[in-house]
Amino acid sequence: MNAVTEPETLSELIADCALIPETLQAESLPQPRVAAKPWQVDDACHAQVAELDAYV
Repeated sequence: MNAVTEPETLSELIADCALIPETLQAESLPQPRVAAKPWQVDDACHAQVAELDAYV
């Protein structure tokens, strides 16, 4: 690792990242799962693609 210059290859970047002390690395805690709202097609959504066949 050269601390003066930026890594020029992917392998240099990986090598640099491998040297990051564990105290500086982000904790790998599980993220809470958030349920998405149910998705439905409404009139505004349908209107955006109503004439799509004309463009295809």
